[in-house]
Amino acid sequence: MELKVQPIDIKVGKYKIILNSIDAKELGVYEGDRVRVTGHVTVTAIVDFTEDMISPGMIGLYHEVKEQLQREWTEIVEIEPAEKPKSARLIRKNMDGEKLVQEEIYGLVKDIVEENLSEIELAAFLTSTYINDMTDDETEWLTRAMIDTGEKLEFAKGPIMDKHSIGGVPGNKISLLVVPIVAANGLLIPKTSSRAITGAGGTSDLMEVLAPVEFSASQVKEMTEKVGGVLVWGGATNIAPADDKLIKVEYPLSIDPHCQLLASIMAKKGAVGADNVVIDIPTGPGTKIANVQEGRKLARDLINLGERLGMNVDCALTYGASPIGRTVGPALEVREALKVLETGEGPNSLIEKSMVLAGMLLEMGGVAARGQGNELAMETLKNGKALDKMREIIEVQGGDPSISYKDIAVGEYTAEITAPANGYVLEFKNKRVVQIARLAGAPNDKGAGVLIHKKQGEPVKKGEPVLTIHAEKKNKLETALRNAQRDSPIVVEGMLLERVQSFKEV
Repeated sequence: MELKVQPIDIKVGKYKIILNSIDAKELGVYEGDRVRVTGHVTVTAIVDFTEDMISPGMIGLYHEVKEQLQREWTEIVEIEPAEKPKSARLIRKNMDGEKLVQEEIYGLVKDIVEENLSEIELAAFLTSTYINDMTDDETEWLTRAMIDTGEKLEFAKGPIMDKHSIGGVPGNKISLLVVPIVAANGLLIPKTSSRAITGAGGTSDLMEVLAPVEFSASQVKEMTEKVGGVLVWGGATNIAPADDKLIKVEYPLSIDPHCQLLASIMAKKGAVGADNVVIDIPTGPGTKIANVQEGRKLARDLINLGERLGMNVDCALTYGASPIGRTVGPALEVREALKVLETGEGPNSLIEKSMVLAGMLLEMGGVAARGQGNELAMETLKNGKALDKMREIIEVQGGDPSISYKDIAVGEYTAEITAPANGYVLEFKNKRVVQIARLAGAPNDKGAGVLIHKKQGEPVKKGEPVLTIHAEKKNKLETALRNAQRDSPIVVEGMLLERVQSFKEV
């Protein structure tokens, strides 16, 4: 069938076209089917329908398809039905509980990267692996395929160090301390990080307060070799790109298949050439890992996968039921972390956890004896070498190396949440604090977030500030404040939670 082109300049991250339902019926295709679109070149695309957006005799080309055909633009294209990729049938095989071989998994991941699968097919794959977990062999093959279908960093010297946190804890700014400490001791640590999806600030959102974070893989390699470490956004590097595509589908499904969690973590580490990896596994109420037993199992699985991939992996089970430090939100967290680097002083939860993880990496990298890593990490912080290295990292990434924590601007609109009674903070709801920070504008508004005055177990007096909400926009502050007042993120000993009244007529 020949159709006249109507460009639709919308990026959807997939090769998609839109047909009028009349033409689709004539061609014999349904929504989600594939067609080959031929002008001067041929592109395979996924079909969407419309009744009125595209007229009969026309074809709507989304941005990605248009870009492919624009090499030699033509107003008329020919389309014909195309078969579904083989990997679509492999998803059904996985759903039936059958095991996949290495070549099948590689083909599946390749189709994910090349956008040959629809969101429904990706959702089916993730759901099937959530129900029928992959074997150790399949998980290894999945991880290797995710590494091989993206860019990889190769360094002339090593060892290459890396760290990762499972997440789920507000205020997890420790990479801003760990990376410069490790790099200051002569080790290479090319730290690629994510942006927040459900949180108030991923490591990349934080580092962006200080310097640009979007670089190519070759630039990451060059910067790391120059100063020893970087803090960059992994999404800009094309490192393990299948992972980012799967995460986008996982989010609305609210699932995180075990095999995919393992592959997601280790593929990013393998792609940067990591030899030694420390993985932080926060446990406790409100975290992704409910208890120490689950944490130990995850740690064993990560260590096992690391061995299969030739990586040395150590895991740290950490307390995750309370925020790290006393800030949540990009600028607030950066200000807190920089103050620790500049003065050596700050919240114990931030300093101690950072020193433990940095110390583990120093020991694994061979620059500290077993059991002496924590001491060397603390010495590197106290003598100013970590600060000097952080300034080098900021500069090489295009930021101002002279910036101080005092220079970090936070949201000018503020409101306080006060204690409703005298007593102790019995409960601190991590997820609620994150929700409030996001309603205030974090992570997109860098200055938005929450400053924590009182944490779990600390004494408080009635009317004393417990949290201060920061926002860059007044309307967002009002929204966050109303939400916090409606459902308090803290429980104080002796406070009235709710009054339930009778409905007697007066």
